[in-house]
Amino acid sequence: MIRSTICEMLGIEYPVLQGGMAWIADGKLAAAVSCGGGLGIIAAGNAKGDYVRQQIQAARSITDKPIGVNIMLLSPFADEVAKVVIEEKIEVVTTGAGNPSKYIKEWLSAGIRVIPVVASVAMAKLMTRLGASALIAEGGESGGHVGELTTIVLIPQICDATTLPVIAAGGIADGRGVAAAFMLGAQGVQMGTRFLSANECTIHPVYKEKILKATDLCTMVTGKRLGHPVRSLRTPFAREYSKAEYGGMPDEELEKLATGALRLAVQEGDDKKGCFLSGQIAAMVKKEQPAAEIVKEVMEEAEAVLLKASQWIK
Repeated sequence: MIRSTICEMLGIEYPVLQGGMAWIADGKLAAAVSCGGGLGIIAAGNAKGDYVRQQIQAARSITDKPIGVNIMLLSPFADEVAKVVIEEKIEVVTTGAGNPSKYIKEWLSAGIRVIPVVASVAMAKLMTRLGASALIAEGGESGGHVGELTTIVLIPQICDATTLPVIAAGGIADGRGVAAAFMLGAQGVQMGTRFLSANECTIHPVYKEKILKATDLCTMVTGKRLGHPVRSLRTPFAREYSKAEYGGMPDEELEKLATGALRLAVQEGDDKKGCFLSGQIAAMVKKEQPAAEIVKEVMEEAEAVLLKASQWIK
């Protein structure tokens, strides 16, 4: 079995984190991943503190294993949620879409492991200086908010820039991806899109079907003009947004156009107005299965790949 310092640090069986996907990664999905030996993560997204508290308590009612919360720092409720995770004694906080500097000291004092998502060497160095527990280095292949560098380029550079354990994310959906991440220097992986196919993932059936039928060129990136690029499936909404983005629509109107679009996709399966977040590896997600089975299957395949690779060395 593959075990790393991430397993010891987080109290988990496998070095696998489930990505904090807004309006998707709820208490039920997080608990299922944690029960399967990984670290399930509840996504705060743009939700208020009360919603996050409810999801934490829902997860706690299912499992006593460690769980995490992802805080999207662009959210107007980030301050609220930052307090909730302390009050609810969450074991791990991951952060995205911003700089968590103002919260880190308080979280660490509360005994929370702080693992920021970073997309550049500069941010990795800053988070290391501020006392982060580990780093999630996420390449642009991922779904949702993305950076400029690809995973295979980003991971070794982050590993060289920090003494902290690095968790690879972006474009990882099977054991081959996990094995590659370890060879690049990572000590764990985070998967998001792969868990969209989990039985416990409560996205709308239309969303799940789109993931299961995805092709290699099924995603696109929008939002670069506003400085917050997002990767999603090529839907009518994504195409219309792209036209508006480069067609001269004022920034304020462009922001309104995207407001609530993810929720429409997740809860209503709205193909015309919904934004279906997805990483580039969607085409590799072929079946619906329990979250625990996904974790075990991916790690067993990674072990087999690494064993096979070791046999090539003479």
